[in-house]
Amino acid sequence: MSEEGLTSSVEATREPSFLLAVPERRLLRWIAARLPRWVLPDDLTVLGVIAAIGIAVAYQLSNDALAWLWVASALLVVQWLGDSLDGTLARVRRTERPTYGFYLDHLVDAIATAAIGIGLGLSPLMLLSIGTLIVIAYLILSINVYLESYAFGRFSIGYGLIGPTEVRLILIALNTAVALGAGLDFVIADLRLTLFDVIGLAIAGVMIALLGGRALRNLRELAGKEPGAPRR
Repeated sequence: MSEEGLTSSVEATREPSFLLAVPERRLLRWIAARLPRWVLPDDLTVLGVIAAIGIAVAYQLSNDALAWLWVASALLVVQWLGDSLDGTLARVRRTERPTYGFYLDHLVDAIATAAIGIGLGLSPLMLLSIGTLIVIAYLILSINVYLESYAFGRFSIGYGLIGPTEVRLILIALNTAVALGAGLDFVIADLRLTLFDVIGLAIAGVMIALLGGRALRNLRELAGKEPGAPRR
């Protein structure tokens, strides 16, 4: 990538469109302004990674006892803080490192997504194949966002109203229901599924559909800027 392209990617305008984006941003800034000075953005990043790995472990341990779902839910909150607050803290303190932050943030996002998705797949709540499908779909969407930031100079992280924070809340709600004894299992065409499986398949399907539509729109826009050679 050229220096110009790298600068475009790192400094691209963020366009959050998630349902909770505005109140979440306000809450994060409120928390960041009150953190002790000895807490650094990198500390929060590490916290988020550790929490993501802990979530995966808790989901796997839920095979032995569903009480581990309470631990997974608590760690989802911790992971949200670490994942969302590190960049906010840097901006509030005006200590941003755009290139460093761009690289680290997206590397950590990929690790956390893989850990949580695979952890779900290793739990009794979701088939491993579905958990893996969600991870793959999310990572492809992320790659498309990075490509857009280079090609168009915009960092549009939203593919709709549901983002990482909203997904965490859905997981916490489902974890709570299962931990309290709600029966979420059912059988479709002789295949035993859970509500986690159905929601996971729906999320993966929506992500793939949104990716297809957005990719076609991007290609049309780029083709208009850079027309191809005529067919002879």
